[in-house]
Amino acid sequence: MSVLRPEISIAALNERGNEYLPGYLGIEMTELAPRTLASRMPLKKLHIAPNEFLHAASVVALADTTCGYATFAHLPESAQSFTTIELKSNHLATVKEGNILCVATAQHLGKNTQVWDAVVSDEATGRKIALFRCTQMILYAK
Repeated sequence: MSVLRPEISIAALNERGNEYLPGYLGIEMTELAPRTLASRMPLKKLHIAPNEFLHAASVVALADTTCGYATFAHLPESAQSFTTIELKSNHLATVKEGNILCVATAQHLGKNTQVWDAVVSDEATGRKIALFRCTQMILYAK
């Protein structure tokens, strides 16, 4: 069974994405606990679609990054890494400015797969923007 790896910290997770897409998008992990990880993303023009609404891909990037980092923090002891094998999102609302938050919660922490649910919301109002679920395949050295 997977448990929270004690060597993983919020600072380590945030540094992990600095030069990659999460860093470019401004995604910041904010709270790590057993079976959960929270994050936030301040909205900028780059997160907005040409129709002037929040781009669905920005929401998915926040949710997928949060679930991915949560998986990394909960890898079984002998695992090397993971990869996303399925994801789904339901978009309920939008925002045009401010910050959006994400809370990922483990639904299944198995030896070969993990399943995470995430809720993305508007920080200012608490209104849900999207519901997200992903399945991660756990990878081991051959």
